[in-house]
Formats: sequence, C-alpha cells, structure tokens
Amino acid sequence: MNLPQLIISMVLFLILFFGIGFLLNMVLRSTWIMALAYPIIVILIVDNVAFFDYFTAPVASFSLLGSELLALHLVDILVLGSGFIGAIVAGVVIKMLRVRGYQMF
Repeated sequence: MNLPQLIISMVLFLILFFGIGFLLNMVLRSTWIMALAYPIIVILIVDNVAFFDYFTAPVASFSLLGSELLALHLVDILVLGSGFIGAIVAGVVIKMLRVRGYQMF
C-alpha cells in the first residue's frame, strides 16, 4: 500500500467510526458505547473464525485470534488505530455537547 492510500484509509476509518460512534452515543444516550464495542469490531474484521467457534472451541479460536493479531502489518494497525481514535473522539464530542447544555445528546 502506498502513502496516499494509507492516508485516505486512515481518514476514512476515522470519519466512519466517528460518525457511527456519534450516532450510537446520541441514540443510546451513552458516551463510550462505540469505544467499548470497537475491539469486538476489530476482532470480527481480523479473525476468520466463526462467532460460535469461540464458544464451542475456545482454546483453538483464541489462540488463532492471538496469532492473527500478532501477524498484522503496520499499515493495518495504523488504519484500525485511526478508527479507534474516531470512536474515542465521538465520545469526547458527545460529552462536550452534554456539558454545554444540549439535552438531546
């Protein structure tokens, strides 16, 4: 992946998860729901194991998850990290809006 693709991907993930996090925080009237749900989303993106395999074969599933997380490249970590930053910024913005008196948030 070249540099312009990396920058565009990072900005897109940041904006995407900021928007999703902002809407979820507003609708569910919570502050950090997307920041708490983001690790689960990353696991679903990275891992190739079916969801129910974590309950039927947990040792094999979690060991495979650990090896796949350690095998991520720097580019993948940067893109996923920018999405996490977007989720955190959404929580901060919601909190700031509530402090300033916007009751709908």
